[in-house]
Amino acid sequence: MNNPIPHTIISIVKFKEISNVLTYNLMQLLTQIFHKSDLSLSGKTVTREAVRAIILHGDQVLMVYSRLNGDYKFPGGGVEREEAHATALKREVLEECGAHLITILGEFGMVEEYDLAQEDEFDLFRMNSYYYLCEVEEVFGAQNLDDCELDYGFTPEWVSIEHAIAVNRALLENPPPNIQRWVRRELFVLEQLNNLERK
Repeated sequence: MNNPIPHTIISIVKFKEISNVLTYNLMQLLTQIFHKSDLSLSGKTVTREAVRAIILHGDQVLMVYSRLNGDYKFPGGGVEREEAHATALKREVLEECGAHLITILGEFGMVEEYDLAQEDEFDLFRMNSYYYLCEVEEVFGAQNLDDCELDYGFTPEWVSIEHAIAVNRALLENPPPNIQRWVRRELFVLEQLNNLERK
């Protein structure tokens, strides 16, 4: 069910045609996710900006699978101070998947997440995730994971959108103690992709 990385050109098929429609001067907010039910949005907030790559090949999507937790996430990660989104996307896709980004085809949308801050000086944590439709080179090299990513057992995999949805949904329905915040977010975006595929 989990396919190895193919040595073929990775391209957007259906989404090339709609990428212009999904491009905005200000990226479209897809949804807001609140990880606690009683969060106050008026407290002192620490915000993290992140970029996520949506890379399609036919009816499959490139995901990062966690061998530790058994979930799927889109390639991507945090944007450094004053770093362009394109630069962050190139770095994160190369580190997590060993893939070289060719181009950003368009914006897909943004997801806001809210949770309690872990830092004592803050009340609220906000994660802004920006999703982009991307294209990568045909040959994949070695990953360059940090210690935390190595612990998660991150591995790039080509999977069907339906399979990734089923895996993440099953984890949310019976959540293990170590379930990550991103599972809920990535499930939502996968479902949006799946809806577009059906149109």
